[in-house]
Amino acid sequence: MKNVQLNHIHESLGAKILPFAGYNMPIQYEGVNAEHSTVRESVGVFDVSHMGEFLIEGDGALELIQKVTTNDASKLNIGDAQYSCLPNEDGGIVDDLLVYRIKENTYLLVVNASNIEKDWNWISAKNEANVTMRNLSDAYSLLAIQGPKSVEAMQSLTSVDLAAIKFYTFKVGDFAGIEHVIISATGYTGSGGFEIYCKNSEVEQIWNKVFEAGADFDIKPVGLAARDTLRLEMGYCLYGNDINDTTSPLEAGLGWITKFNNEFTNSDFLKTQKETGVSKKLVGFELIDRGVPRKDYEIVDAEGKAIGIVTSGTMGPSVKKGIGMGYVSTEFSKIGSEIYIKVRKRSLKAQVVKMPFYKK
Repeated sequence: MKNVQLNHIHESLGAKILPFAGYNMPIQYEGVNAEHSTVRESVGVFDVSHMGEFLIEGDGALELIQKVTTNDASKLNIGDAQYSCLPNEDGGIVDDLLVYRIKENTYLLVVNASNIEKDWNWISAKNEANVTMRNLSDAYSLLAIQGPKSVEAMQSLTSVDLAAIKFYTFKVGDFAGIEHVIISATGYTGSGGFEIYCKNSEVEQIWNKVFEAGADFDIKPVGLAARDTLRLEMGYCLYGNDINDTTSPLEAGLGWITKFNNEFTNSDFLKTQKETGVSKKLVGFELIDRGVPRKDYEIVDAEGKAIGIVTSGTMGPSVKKGIGMGYVSTEFSKIGSEIYIKVRKRSLKAQVVKMPFYKK
């Protein structure tokens, strides 16, 4: 297991640290519900330095990204970010990722920690034009400062106007006494805020100054367990749960990041799938009966016939009800459809609902 640069700080704060995606990661500090509420109501800080970062630069950089991702990266201006995914040859997803356009011919790809090696090998194998690729994952750290008070709490640390960084855009500027960090707004919580990409040698200074600046705003460290409940309340997919090597972007409701104005890996198959339709769809559901849905619980119809599987589930701390996501047969995917979640020997009634579950 690798340690993130700030592992000693997380230990000193009493974090519960467990293995996650090849790293020892802080899962929680004071408790999931309290940390979840901190992000919804004030400002919390996640250390997500386990994420992977690839720099793609030079002539052919855009062409390579267009070839391996489903979204249209040609739409990106410098300072824009984009959510996308890497399709495989079998109709599934290698990974979902963020694409940042740093300079004219320089792009940063941010990938999931569990897939760093897999993604690197996949993109490298498609790099027939020998575009320059650099894996920066072990050299860079990433902090996510999330919550409605994030901008107000952090503005004193930078000359960049944080309020002007719109969703899915970023600035390169000074932050907490460090020059040339990436300050982006691609949050995974639904409560606003931004992310700081910096070198490992810089992250401890930034962490300390962030907590000094946020002291009057009830700032707290937040672990990955609350990150999971926050993203689920927003209906955001988690790789390995809601999407994987066997789920297509169209089945996962990611048609909005699957553009067909250029050819990419397996685009012909996905285009045909879009035209003919899919047999299963990822839906959000709320329990009507009391209970908590969990990953891999079976979904059945009123007669008890299997129609799908839960991919993510929890008791939503903000919405105060059992919520989840799962794949169901397409005929049960309409909003309002009645489905049942098998919890041990019971079948709990649930209803397919429009996501996000949490609305400000």
